[in-house]
Amino acid sequence: MIEMLGDLIAAILGLVRKGDFHGATEKLERVYYDILKEDAAFFRSIPKEDLTRRLIHEHNYTNGHLEILAELFNAEAEVELAQDNRSESLEYSEKSLLLFEYIDLQQKTLSLERLDKMRAISERIEALRDG
Repeated sequence: MIEMLGDLIAAILGLVRKGDFHGATEKLERVYYDILKEDAAFFRSIPKEDLTRRLIHEHNYTNGHLEILAELFNAEAEVELAQDNRSESLEYSEKSLLLFEYIDLQQKTLSLERLDKMRAISERIEALRDG
């Protein structure tokens, strides 16, 4: 599932590079619903302070679900940044990092790919806050 999501996100970021922000946003909206069975607005409306608690305790999400959502939030942050929507990019970046950090604490295996993503997201957050 994560590999398929990686391909979908690569396609979305390809649309961003071409300047097709509308197409990228539409594709992201479909991925949220197709994979997580909720529309993007549902996830966007949850404050980052409540994100893991609500998804785990109220909606029975697994670490796998949270990892998918972290990837989607990261893609959303990229789409928003490409459109110079800095505050939205910051919000998605913070939610993505929060989920990746939670997953990293829960998982018993080291993932260098996840650590690299977390570092890149942290750098984006720092640049957005300073900028």
